Amino acid sequence: MANIIVFAIIAVVIIAAALAAVFTKRIMRSVTALLFVLFAIAGLYFLLDYTFLGAAQLSIYAGGMTMIYIFAIQLLGRRDLQGYVEKLTFKRTIGAAIVSFIGCVTVVGVMLKNFFIDKFMAVGDAEASMEKIGEALVGSGKYQYVLPFEFISLFLLACIIGGLVVSRNQKEDK
Repeated sequence: MANIIVFAIIAVVIIAAALAAVFTKRIMRSVTALLFVLFAIAGLYFLLDYTFLGAAQLSIYAGGMTMIYIFAIQLLGRRDLQGYVEKLTFKRTIGAAIVSFIGCVTVVGVMLKNFFIDKFMAVGDAEASMEKIGEALVGSGKYQYVLPFEFISLFLLACIIGGLVVSRNQKEDK
C-alpha cells in the first residue's frame, strides 16, 4: 500500500513538473521543471528496486541538466537570462503540434507493426539480471549498446565544442 501511495506522489510530481516545463515561458524555469521530472523518474526506478537505473538516471540526465544550466548562463549571461522570455507565435505552436502528432503516429505505427505490445505482455515476470544488463551495455554485438554510447559521446562532444564556438563568436562581436 505504501508503494502505491509513493508511486502516486511521484506520478503527480512528474506530471506537474512536465506540464510546467512545457508551458512556462522562461527558459530557466523550464529547465528547472525538467530537472524535477528527471529526479522523479529516478525516484520511480528506486521504488522499483532498479538501483542501477536510478543511479544512472541521476548521474547522466541530472548531470546533463546541470550542463544545460552552465551553458545557458555562459551563453546568455546572468542578467539576460533572468528577464529572457521566449516568444510563442501561433504559427510556431501549430508547427510544433503537427510535428508532435507526426512523431506520435510514427511511434504508435512502429509499435503496432513490430507487435511490441504483444511481446511485452508475453514476457510476464521474466526479470533481467544485472549480469545480462551489464553485458548488454558494454557488448558490441547485436542488441548491445557500446557503439551507440560511443556515437552519443561524440555527438555530445561536438555539441560542447559548438557551444564554445558560439559563445566565443558572440563575445568577439560585442
